[in-house]
Amino acid sequence: MPTSILVVGATGTLGRQIVRRALDEGYDVRCLVRPRPAPADLLRDWGATVVNADLSKPETIPATLVGIHMVIDCAIGRPEEPIKTVDWEGKVALIQCAKAMGIQKYVFYSIHNCEKHPEVPLMEIKYCTEKFLKDSGLTHIIIQLCGFMQGLIGQYAVPILEEKSVWGTDAPTRIAYMDTQDIARLTYIALRNENISGKILTFAGPRAWTTQEVITLCERLAGQDANVTTVPVSVLRFTRQLTRFFEWTNDVADRLAFSEVLTSDTVFSVPMTETYNLLGVDSKDIITLEKYLQDYFTNILKKLKDLKAQSKQSDIFI
Repeated sequence: MPTSILVVGATGTLGRQIVRRALDEGYDVRCLVRPRPAPADLLRDWGATVVNADLSKPETIPATLVGIHMVIDCAIGRPEEPIKTVDWEGKVALIQCAKAMGIQKYVFYSIHNCEKHPEVPLMEIKYCTEKFLKDSGLTHIIIQLCGFMQGLIGQYAVPILEEKSVWGTDAPTRIAYMDTQDIARLTYIALRNENISGKILTFAGPRAWTTQEVITLCERLAGQDANVTTVPVSVLRFTRQLTRFFEWTNDVADRLAFSEVLTSDTVFSVPMTETYNLLGVDSKDIITLEKYLQDYFTNILKKLKDLKAQSKQSDIFI
């Protein structure tokens, strides 16, 4: 059985959980990261091996694949980078190297419904990468994702607790968020199932939520109202068109195109019954957004209460 895994994008929100789960299940884990010490130190502390490389520099890739059986690719370019540099050119180079070096299995994370939005550069690139991976001849699994629960903490939970502005839109988009720990667990179940090779799986949470529903849930759990600033979809569209006039803002326009899709009348969700049956997973074991946010707010509010109590105990009165 394949035992060594290269995780690409290991310092990201999903990548960290992919690494942690692999180590817990006894895999030999190697992480491809750009030369940045702080995030990689955490991976080393867990027991992973860290190798420095950069998808934007194809010549650095081959050495990272020596002795590797499987590649799990959850990397994505930084916001300040041209989308094509890492998400297309870098991924093509990585897939080509994996094929040349006889990698046994390649897992690629894509976006749900990417094939329906060719007008959005990131989604078009994801779809093209899916096709390139299929044509490469590599044994692979493609996993399309809807959204991460973890992203809602910084976007909604923290600003509400800190009484800062929460940004929302007036669109009825619904997203079935999933905990990245569940995504990691399902990924390794799929890796061990030979019947899944070559398939496209979509992972979605138990329920699809609108932005307003998420904000309302956070308000209830935090026990306080949110200061919501609503951005009309029309403003996003206008801003995107404006940035298209200038070469130096083209990448900004590309990112805004993705935001526009996320704030349109779209549902990022799929029924998961067939997938659960295929993987042998009980739907009751998948965490709901209510439970995830409830645990977060319970823990954080307890810590704030403890800190307040400690602060009062340390007061000095003269």
